[in-house]
Amino acid sequence: MTAPDFTIRDLGVMPYRDAWALQRELHAQVLEGGKPTLLLVEHPPVLTLGRKAREGTNIVVTREYLTAQGIEVLEIERGGDVTYHGPGQLVAYVIFPVGRRVVDFLRLLEDATITALYTLGLHDARPNPGYAGVYVDPRHVNGHLYDQKIASFGVAVKRHVALHGLALNVTTNLQHFDLIVPCGLTDTQMTSVQREYDRRGLQRTASMADAKTALAGAFTTTFETYDWTLPQLAVAGS
Repeated sequence: MTAPDFTIRDLGVMPYRDAWALQRELHAQVLEGGKPTLLLVEHPPVLTLGRKAREGTNIVVTREYLTAQGIEVLEIERGGDVTYHGPGQLVAYVIFPVGRRVVDFLRLLEDATITALYTLGLHDARPNPGYAGVYVDPRHVNGHLYDQKIASFGVAVKRHVALHGLALNVTTNLQHFDLIVPCGLTDTQMTSVQREYDRRGLQRTASMADAKTALAGAFTTTFETYDWTLPQLAVAGS
């Protein structure tokens, strides 16, 4: 699938390491003037540690337990702390030129995700000031108010081009987030499109195909007027 200024590739289910290698390959191509790419993928269960992960202190089970469960742990170059990827979670890797517009780029990722969630019927999706990601309305649980996070963000920018991106919980097994303190946030619960449908009595079944269609459409709209200029390429061609 090709949007006006970037390609969208649906990878289906792919091991994290393979998708990581593909990101690096596409990153090199964009640096050489290749077309930016949005990758849509699901992963087998894996924990990834971003640059703020402090050597995995927010993993609350032993590495031996994770190995027994078949859950790999990888240290990667994105921002943020520890997060979980697994079946039922739509991961979007955004290999786009960013330059020095990192904050603006993150806001666009939020906007695209919120637009997709609106399309999926969750009209209270919103950013949470001071935190990366997308949330729905908070809930009281046992007398405590918890933020409800439905999408996590973690981006690396190397030589002005982004790697990594976002993870949207569609039908994710949310119990797997109990293995960690997600993104190091103790006042936050993870939620999913399906859980929100169920809590709201919407009588809907969340679909990965629908989520991919909604997110691809939202990216096409959100990045319609994006400046795709790569700074060093502009200098090289001047």
